[in-house]
Amino acid sequence: MAYSDRVKQILSWYPSDTPGVLTNLARMLNTGTLAGTGNMVILPVDQGFEHGPARSFQPNPAGYDPDYHAQLAIDSGCNAYAAPLGFLEAVAGKLKGEIPLILKLNNSDTLAKVENPMSALTGTVKDAVRLGCVAIGYTIYPGSGARNQQYQDLRDLIAEAKDAGLPTVLWAYPRGNMSKDGETAVDVVAYAAQISAQLGAHVIKVKPPKDFVEQAEAKKVFEKYAIPTKTMADRIRHVMQSAFNGKRIVIFSGGETKDTPALLEEIRGIREGGGMGAIMGRNAFQRPRAESLQLLKDVMSIYKA
Repeated sequence: MAYSDRVKQILSWYPSDTPGVLTNLARMLNTGTLAGTGNMVILPVDQGFEHGPARSFQPNPAGYDPDYHAQLAIDSGCNAYAAPLGFLEAVAGKLKGEIPLILKLNNSDTLAKVENPMSALTGTVKDAVRLGCVAIGYTIYPGSGARNQQYQDLRDLIAEAKDAGLPTVLWAYPRGNMSKDGETAVDVVAYAAQISAQLGAHVIKVKPPKDFVEQAEAKKVFEKYAIPTKTMADRIRHVMQSAFNGKRIVIFSGGETKDTPALLEEIRGIREGGGMGAIMGRNAFQRPRAESLQLLKDVMSIYKA
């Protein structure tokens, strides 16, 4: 497939990367329904590890089977499928490159409540290469007391992944020394996007931001310069601006399960603000298959417009 002008523009934002990294980034951008648009919809299924099997899969029991999710990503036209080691080992040999795979290298569980959230390394860059993945995935928790160790581990993994020709998709979920609303406050989400870009992530995943400013010092700046935050599109523009003035791929999570009209309305606001896609797990695979397919296609239609 010839690269579209938009894909060429996006690849130009990463001038220090090797041909291998850029080729794998382009593979994601040139796969599925949104191929060539510069936007992405990725299906991530790490929830079984993160939240437990019953909470994750019982709403749609077909989801207990790792084959189900990979096929859903293919049939819906996703750009890529992301999962922890076990799920990918169960399907990679069958898929043989039919859809780009992203190995989520770290995961946590909800069996223990900890003061300073930090995910454990559960996969390696070598695993990603062995399974034919096009990228690695990693989660950081800006705000956690363990954040500095996470950042240091991530830098080592990004360097190793680049040597192997793999870009990095970074989940950036503020958590820890802040209020619950602060985890998705517009200033905090934008800060997480900036940190992610500074750490070298190629694709950044954050949550849609709320009309709320957590940090007192940031609030002074928002007020002084009248930074708009009232609409989702306003807030997304600020997040994108914070990710190197929009020169990093930033995609947004689907978040907690919500009804379809509310979800699609949120997606429209993200798209209007310049968001470059969705990484949607529970809101997709917990629905019956036909409904999941339709939802993902509707989301892609918004990003293709």
